[in-house]
Amino acid sequence: MEEYRRHNLVTVGLCVAGVAVNLLLSMCITAIGMPLYLDTVGSVTVAAMGGYLPGIIVGFVTNIVKSTYDASAIYYGGLNVLIAFATTWMVHRGWMKRAPGIIGMILVLALIGGGLGAAIPWFMDGLAFDSESLADILYETGIFSNGGAYLTAGIITDLSDKTVTVLIAVIICRLVPDRYHEMFSFTCWMQSPDSSRNILSGESSPVRVMSFQKKILLMLGVSLTTVAIVCAATSYNIYQKTVISERSRIAQRTVEIAAGQLDGDRIDDFLEHGPELEEYRETERSLAGILKSSEDIAYLYVYRVEEDGCHVVFDIDTEETPGEETGTVIAFDPGFADYIPRLLAGREIDPIITNDQYGYLLTAYKPVYRSDGKCACYVGADVDMEQILVMQREFLVEMTSIFIGFFILLCAVVIWLTNYHIIYPVNAMTGSVDAFLAAGESQESMDQSVRSIRSIDIHTGDEAEKLYQAICALALKQTEQMRNIRHFSESTAKMQDGLIITMADLVENRDSDTGAHIQKTAAYVKIIVEGLKRKGYYPEKITPKFMSDVVRSAPLHDVGKINIPDEILNKPGKLTDEEYGIMKIHTVMGGRIIEKAINTVEGENYLKEARNMARYHHERWDGKGYPDGLHGEVIPLSARIMAVADVFDALTSPRVYKPAFPLNKALSMIQEGAGTQFDAKCVEVLMEALPEVKVILKKYNEDANVDAVG
Repeated sequence: MEEYRRHNLVTVGLCVAGVAVNLLLSMCITAIGMPLYLDTVGSVTVAAMGGYLPGIIVGFVTNIVKSTYDASAIYYGGLNVLIAFATTWMVHRGWMKRAPGIIGMILVLALIGGGLGAAIPWFMDGLAFDSESLADILYETGIFSNGGAYLTAGIITDLSDKTVTVLIAVIICRLVPDRYHEMFSFTCWMQSPDSSRNILSGESSPVRVMSFQKKILLMLGVSLTTVAIVCAATSYNIYQKTVISERSRIAQRTVEIAAGQLDGDRIDDFLEHGPELEEYRETERSLAGILKSSEDIAYLYVYRVEEDGCHVVFDIDTEETPGEETGTVIAFDPGFADYIPRLLAGREIDPIITNDQYGYLLTAYKPVYRSDGKCACYVGADVDMEQILVMQREFLVEMTSIFIGFFILLCAVVIWLTNYHIIYPVNAMTGSVDAFLAAGESQESMDQSVRSIRSIDIHTGDEAEKLYQAICALALKQTEQMRNIRHFSESTAKMQDGLIITMADLVENRDSDTGAHIQKTAAYVKIIVEGLKRKGYYPEKITPKFMSDVVRSAPLHDVGKINIPDEILNKPGKLTDEEYGIMKIHTVMGGRIIEKAINTVEGENYLKEARNMARYHHERWDGKGYPDGLHGEVIPLSARIMAVADVFDALTSPRVYKPAFPLNKALSMIQEGAGTQFDAKCVEVLMEALPEVKVILKKYNEDANVDAVG
């Protein structure tokens, strides 16, 4: 953890440096008066080297600090953050490594800074547009609309700024070796960093519709957007009510002050003589001063309300609109229809909002009374609601800009936190479990997979760590169970092999002529079946299990001889036809003996191939063998293999009724039987394995004639 803390301090220092670079370059450019900004150099550079989070932090903090001395900076806060985000996205895809990519970066950042930046002044009253002169030139060409001219001018102006910015960032990134770039990103490993190779192990899963990270971002985006919309709507509504209430109070205060300047008893004289009276002119000057003193009041006037309309007593001129002459009768506005009875009665009314031929106005009225208590006139003050709408629009743009910046910053922080606390640990566990499942039955591979899982060392301190500990325990337990099962299987296999050898020895001990026959035939069977596998013969049949079953059960091929009388089994001379008939039944008897053994054990077992070899090893390829006269591939493959091995051993071994044939003679006789007595493929692989065959002959035929081994 201490190492990560030091690492993150370096990243914090980089972020501080990035903010400082943005602010200093921006101040210098402003002081010099160059047509550039250079307030995103730090954001782009830090984003290129440190990634999303540092770059977004630099962009966001830059605009927060800048807004303390430049109020307009707050409106562009989202742009700096978007530029940092886009930079990281492009750098991760290698844009900064090639010239076309660098050009693409410049264009994209110019579209963000110049395109979106040009749109903001449209919604902000009084916010200067930096490229207004260029926009006017473009508009005068007649090619662009007013909006198009402003947008194009903004992009063109920003293009030079982003060209310089990107080039500075490229130079800095090239000067700093790539191996140091990792030091500029925030890190907080909740596991062994060496397991990072498994972080994205599930990215291309064909089953998953949406990654865990995307789901979190989707939930975050929906939640923040929903909250932002609700808060913005609520804030906008409150702001609107507050502004209207404030302007209503200003309007009411204004009419109260103006009413204090009027003498109700003089209104009739003012209507009759108007500006001819000095007192009228003085009152008009006082009302004009009141109007000028308030920027929020658009119009100030004094009306006498009568049945035929509003009779103008005073109507103060403005720069845009001259006032009506004294005595002019103005028809009632439709918006005042509900209030006419109260006005005619000389009673006070609340401020009114109307939208008619005179504009969108908020109007406050104050009655002025004569000394006899009757209403002489009303003082009216109008607030231009269009100004309020502009203020509301600016408020909404400001909230949106700040929200975008906060939203992207929060997304970056959430991505960073979920990556290190959830995504990386889960993907590392998934990758290790997949490797464990793919380890197969090899005990060494399983042990290595367990060590790999334990090396992840997840320490998030939450449910992810509990899941990891459970996976470690499960993998270890399963590995130990497999080890025990393997030991048991090996012991069982040894016991089975011992039983096979014991049964085979019972037969061999009765036959005085066999001379290690079961050992040699088993060795020849192994040579032949491996040769068939190597050459690709019978691939659907020759599986690892088949090869093991054939070699292990080969010694039982003559187990049926246990039922043959000794006088026939060990007769020194040639057998009679009757004796030969008895001898041939050893195949049937062997098959029956092993079939009984098979029936005592449920499921698949290797004795099925032992049964096939015992019953069919004297069948011939041409169908002239015994006991069933099978032919070709109808004969089980294990029996065809044993037929070659059995006859070859009989030819090369001495018997009481014959000497051993020389190797060359025996091989010649085997070759002659290929395709008639034997499977030609079995003969082929035996002939190609003569070096191995000679080793077996030398091992078991040491006392034989030298010619017997070639």
